[in-house]
Amino acid sequence: MNTVEPIRDKNKIKLMKTVLKNKSVRNWLLFTLGINTGLRISDLLKLKISDVSNGKVKENVYIREKKTGKEKVFEINDTAKKAIKEYIDSLNKYDPDWYLFKSKKGKNKPISRVQAYDILNDCAKECGINGNIGTHTLRKTFGYHARISGIDISLLQDIFNHSSPWITKKYIGITQDEKKEVYLNLNL
Repeated sequence: MNTVEPIRDKNKIKLMKTVLKNKSVRNWLLFTLGINTGLRISDLLKLKISDVSNGKVKENVYIREKKTGKEKVFEINDTAKKAIKEYIDSLNKYDPDWYLFKSKKGKNKPISRVQAYDILNDCAKECGINGNIGTHTLRKTFGYHARISGIDISLLQDIFNHSSPWITKKYIGITQDEKKEVYLNLNL
């Protein structure tokens, strides 16, 4: 199994959003919400409309993480709020109990992890993003950009439920990037 990478280039993130939105508002929301919350794909896919909206987009969401079984609350930032609102407004009709990322195949079921992977991977290829891209890329992109914007690694460790800061740094790919910067910028 190949390890996926975060999307480090913000222009590539914008391009992915544009391409996804032109094809499917649902898929654009999946990407947008994923990179703005850092949730695992299993937790994103189990969200229902009622989890994120009660007539207006909620400020925060409570979930029980599938992998850890722990309760988690996460805030919905302005970018994600706008995307959720736009997606819900785009639906002709909906039931609050529908999955947010509802499959187009009949019954109220979310898209599968494989479908999510295919959506993200195909879009990344179309956008010229090299490297291994998958569903975990969303979570790693969130962590990578949070860290380079100055968020303390111990806070990210807590958000990701990692056991050490070293694991979090390795997970989001900061360690190698930081080493590279030292070698390239220390011109004594």
